[in-house]
Amino acid sequence: MSSVLVNGVMVDGVDNVRSAVFDHFSSHIKSQRVERPSMEALQFQSLSYREGISLVKPFYVQEVKAAMWNCDNFKCSGHDGVTIGCIKEFWNILCDDVMRFLVEFHRNKCLTKGINNTFIALISKVDSPQRLNDFRPISLVGSMYKILAKVLANRLQLVTGLLSLMLSLRSLRAVRFLTVFC
Repeated sequence: MSSVLVNGVMVDGVDNVRSAVFDHFSSHIKSQRVERPSMEALQFQSLSYREGISLVKPFYVQEVKAAMWNCDNFKCSGHDGVTIGCIKEFWNILCDDVMRFLVEFHRNKCLTKGINNTFIALISKVDSPQRLNDFRPISLVGSMYKILAKVLANRLQLVTGLLSLMLSLRSLRAVRFLTVFC
């Protein structure tokens, strides 16, 4: 992009456009001081020991493969340019490297420095973008981070799904109790 319309004025030159883009979109992602709801009065369901262990158990190849095969192959690539489809295609070659990354995360309980770096790319919302509002920023996250996030989300979903089921059953019992005794 060699020029862009900003507040009715055409901005030219790589450095000027870069500065205008940075100023425009940084206002979208800056943290603003907002009043957050308090959680003090909420009572949370606790996890059982077994449920807690299911969240922190070692990663298994079958679990990782199932999580990846549930992902869209071509939805978007990360800043590394690797799509989940590419990893699926070469799973026999990449499996050991993916599992080594996950085992290292499990053992060290922290991410490799820079693994969750996110790059922002601008995607055009119209055929011939002229203004900065004609673009939508998206984040590009590395494929290894996506895999880890998906596996952890699946584990959490199993536990929260179980909690939801327990709460639903408890509500159902309460309704039955009320209909019998009221």
